[in-house]
Amino acid sequence: MDLTTLKAEIRLLDADEAIRRLDIFIEHNPADTEALTLRGLKHFGAGHRSLAIADYLAALQIDPDCSARQALEHANSILDFYNKDLFNP
Repeated sequence: MDLTTLKAEIRLLDADEAIRRLDIFIEHNPADTEALTLRGLKHFGAGHRSLAIADYLAALQIDPDCSARQALEHANSILDFYNKDLFNP
């Protein structure tokens, strides 16, 4: 199965099943940065923040200019955000 077909399929699946299918694809295509980034996005959406960041970093080790850079920056900006009003009621 190619990544384009897989991308079309996982849009219809819940996060856990999409991640499972991406796991299988990445097992056979470990250097596919787009698949790693996509799995990272699915992990992030499912609340698995550390797994998402691990996927982004793995993709960046393979290709420092891939789209995982933007996904990692986005994840870090979300994780760095905090509401000061919650600390000072």
